[in-house]
Formats: sequence, structure tokens, C-alpha cells
Amino acid sequence: QRCSDMTGRIIRGIGGFYYVAVASSGMTEGQPDIYECHARGIFRKDGKKPLVGDYVEIEPVPDEHGLIGRIEGFLPRKNELIRPAVSNVDQAIVVFAIRSPEPSLVLTDSFIIQMMMQDIPVILLFNKKDLADKDYAVSLAEIYGDSGVKAYPVSARDEEDVRMIKGMLDGRTSILAGPSGVGKSTLLNAVCPGASMETGEISKKLKRGKHTTRHSELFAVSEDTYLMDTPGFSAFGVPDMDPEELKVYYREFFPYEGSCRFNGCSHTHEPDCAVRHAVYAGEVNRNRYENYCSLYDELRSRKRYR
Repeated sequence: QRCSDMTGRIIRGIGGFYYVAVASSGMTEGQPDIYECHARGIFRKDGKKPLVGDYVEIEPVPDEHGLIGRIEGFLPRKNELIRPAVSNVDQAIVVFAIRSPEPSLVLTDSFIIQMMMQDIPVILLFNKKDLADKDYAVSLAEIYGDSGVKAYPVSARDEEDVRMIKGMLDGRTSILAGPSGVGKSTLLNAVCPGASMETGEISKKLKRGKHTTRHSELFAVSEDTYLMDTPGFSAFGVPDMDPEELKVYYREFFPYEGSCRFNGCSHTHEPDCAVRHAVYAGEVNRNRYENYCSLYDELRSRKRYR
């Protein structure tokens, strides 16, 4: 590493420009310096594409208009997600609304499966709990009690809930995902008040007006805590897989595997299915089972028309 190089983290990428946050004199007010960078052509030749979340080495380039640099190298990635295309993620915060709009639990399961496929732990937040009675809010979270996912009813406007969410984020890089209208922006601004201002500053610096197509963006909640907003993540349905693989992502079924009459039971229609018996007995949540059947049918249909 040359003495002129410095290390930072890519917080945003637009049209070949990468915005790299570097801890420097700007950190005196708790904010890093942001360098606008190009990646060296050799990376493109090697098929290496910088991702939001990457730790990189940059070389500053003298420029009278601001902080400009060039990406000279990549630090090793802890992980790399395909959808969304980001790196170095510790967990996913998936947000749905309790009311307005009503949550689609099938879509919720699709989000969870996408993250499980990439070995990313999931925390599920049902936002806008103030719009529903407490029992309903709690029962919604309890659907996921045996799924391996932590689920909580919250309100982005409740100070105690915001403190709890900040605690979940502490010391980690988290993806913030979910469909539009569920209060993600309110939640983002509650835990990271400078987020909307930071986005505006970068848009102004680009001198290209507001971008209608939003991109993944990384926000510093504190020095070692980051929240990654991933707009457009809600557009994906259930990930492509063999229908028989789906049950691997429903942990509630695990205690009953091997107890069905047929080996390779799909748990959808076969006689003497231990999972179906468990659903009827109230041992496996009926909502989760119905979501599974819906996604299984979708995958079967998709396979049929290939």
C-alpha cells in the first residue's frame, strides 16, 4: 500500500461513480469525508465490480472542486449478496406494515427465504403497531416463533422501539428491506437522522438532478454500525429453486422430517404426512404452512412452463 492510499467503504454507486466514506479530519463531527471515485480499468478487465459495502483502498486525486479519488484495491469480502448486489452484510432487517398496507405473509416468507439462501440472519419488524390492537400485533409476530426469525411489532415513531432497533443494529452492517409504503424511510430517519440530508447532498454534488431510479445506499448510524437501504428489493418473488428444496427453509418442519409415510414427502398432499398432522394439531403455525403451500405451487408452475 502506497503512503498516499487510504482505506474507506463504498456507500453508494451510480453510473460508474463510487462514493467512498473515509474516516479523516471530517470525523470530528462524527461524519466521514466522502470521496467521489472511479475504479481502475484493470478491475473491469478482471471482472471485478465494486459493490456497495466494499472496503477499498483509494488514492486521492487533487481537484479544486472537492474530494476526488481512484479505487486502487479491494479488501477481502466477508460475503457478497446477489440480490441485492451488496457486500459485507451481517443481518437483514425486513420491514412490513401491520396495517396500511396489510402485510402479505407470502411475500414476507419470500424475503426471509432470499436471505436464508445467502446465510444472512433475519430480523422481521412489523411496523405501524399503533394502527392495530396490541393482541393482533403480537399474534402477527408470533407466527414466526419457530421459524428461526426474530419478529417484533414496532412503531418507527415510538422512542422506546427506536432504541430497541438501534440496539439490534449496534456494531453490525444491516440491510433494510421491504415493500414500499411500510415506513422504511421513517424508520431509517429515526435511527439515522442524517440519512435524508446525506442523500440530498450527494444528488446535489452529482449536478444531475434527483435520480428517479434509486440505488442501494449505506448509512453510518455510528462509527461501527451501518444501515443499508435497498430500494427495489420488494420486486423479487420467491427465489428460483427446485420445489422440493423449499421445505429446507421452513424450520418448523424439521422435527417431523422422516416421520411421513413417504420418503421425499412434499408435505402438500400426501397421506400420513407428519407435517400436515402437526398443522391440524396446532403444533405448526397454519399461516406459515399455507405460505409454504402457496410458494410450492408457484415453483411447481414455474418449473412446468420452462
